[in-house]
Amino acid sequence: MDKYINKIALVTGANKGIGLDIARQLGTNGVTVIVGARDTGRGQAAADLLLGEHLNAYFVQLDVTDAASITLAASTIQAQHGRLDILVNNAGINDSGDGAPSGASIDAARRLFETNFFGALAVTQAMLPLLRVAQHARIVNMSSSLGSMAVNGDPANRYYTARLIGYNASKAALNMLTVQLAEELRGTGIVVNAACPGYVSTDLNGHTGYLSTDEAAKVPVRLALLADDHVNGKLVDACGAVAW
Repeated sequence: MDKYINKIALVTGANKGIGLDIARQLGTNGVTVIVGARDTGRGQAAADLLLGEHLNAYFVQLDVTDAASITLAASTIQAQHGRLDILVNNAGINDSGDGAPSGASIDAARRLFETNFFGALAVTQAMLPLLRVAQHARIVNMSSSLGSMAVNGDPANRYYTARLIGYNASKAALNMLTVQLAEELRGTGIVVNAACPGYVSTDLNGHTGYLSTDEAAKVPVRLALLADDHVNGKLVDACGAVAW
């Protein structure tokens, strides 16, 4: 735990669900956790909860679809810490208008991309100057097996019939961000991976998943705390690398 005590992490969408448990587990390892959330009341309540558990955490207002909010969050982190060691792009949504390609709402697909892909891209670009200052920085993108082309094209896979063109495609785009960014930053000390947490019981799916948020947080936390003998540019679940 002591080796992580000076590390600074930003977790987006950290006021509930997997994001809150990622923040909690990072905090338990001694990391100072910045709870990013768009809703001030919920974000502050989450940070207060972690503080009540004797973890070092505080709230920063961050709406991943709002450029001004992202810029202000980056400025706040710069002023308070001068660097960022860990970025977890966790914020994500689903949409009731999503569905199979033949009938999904185009507006729903756009909303999904705005948060799940463009939001992560915007936050990453804003935080990269801070990550470059840190030694051995880590970026973790919260993806999904539903973003895997291999899964979507395999009739034997249990998720094959989950045809949600907006959500699945937005996570596939996030996977592309992971691969390209990992290659662009190779040799800089910044490692980039995507986490596949599994089918988790959250508000996102009406709590139909079979994994707890505590269980789901273990993979992204492991990627966030990777040592130098690391994987880089991979989609990873609890069992190892997942096919793109």
